[in-house]
Amino acid sequence: MDLGLEGKRAIVTGGSRGIGHAIARALATEGADVVIAARTAHDLELAAKTLADETGRRIVPVPTDTGDQDSVDALVARTVAEFGGVDILVNSAATPWSANAPTDFAATTDDVVRHEIEIKVLGYLRTARAVAPYFVEQGWGRIINISGLGARAANSIAQTVRNVSVSALTKNLADELGPHGINVTVVHPGRTRTERLAAQVAARSAETGVPVGELERELARNSLHRLIDAREVADVVAFLASPRSVGITGDAVAVGGGVPGAVYY
Repeated sequence: MDLGLEGKRAIVTGGSRGIGHAIARALATEGADVVIAARTAHDLELAAKTLADETGRRIVPVPTDTGDQDSVDALVARTVAEFGGVDILVNSAATPWSANAPTDFAATTDDVVRHEIEIKVLGYLRTARAVAPYFVEQGWGRIINISGLGARAANSIAQTVRNVSVSALTKNLADELGPHGINVTVVHPGRTRTERLAAQVAARSAETGVPVGELERELARNSLHRLIDAREVADVVAFLASPRSVGITGDAVAVGGGVPGAVYY
């Protein structure tokens, strides 16, 4: 299936590693030119070279702090200057949820919640705000917000609030921007095999002697009984970024291998 992404111009925040990096690769493989954004310039430069060598497309690294509107505006301006416009925004810049983060009510301070909202929710809002005028003017655009299955589980106030908030942001943007030819969706990955997780599992395997495959199966508490890889999340995002996804907007797409027992409708 031709996704129709040849020549499209994309921004992927959080594109230097993990799911964001996999998404940038998927879009470029389908023919898009991609600006990848993250805070660390060195990591971005390495990621951009790797992606350009793999895909043959233009990959432009732009150091960006999505916590700052001026930085976000500069990101979009640089994209337009490099590519002549912008068609796709993938919001994937967020701090990973830490296993050491407080999860109980008593330990959930204002600052804990505020930090999660600032980066993952307001950061996504800032980038959407910056690209929207270009999308409206051309009458077409795609915004895909990467959230997480934490939106559907009460494991932590801060984690649930940040992910549910991304879903709420998505729906509001979809309803307002839809008449202008702009689709906005949210993707909920579950536990996903990324470079970070792979390194953690490998270290655990070396420490315990338990094979990597067995450790991964223990982590994969889903219907498939295996971890979903970042590239498999990226395949779904590439479709949502394409013209072929026109019938999907305002909705959440879970890419976690299925939640056993639960019925979502």
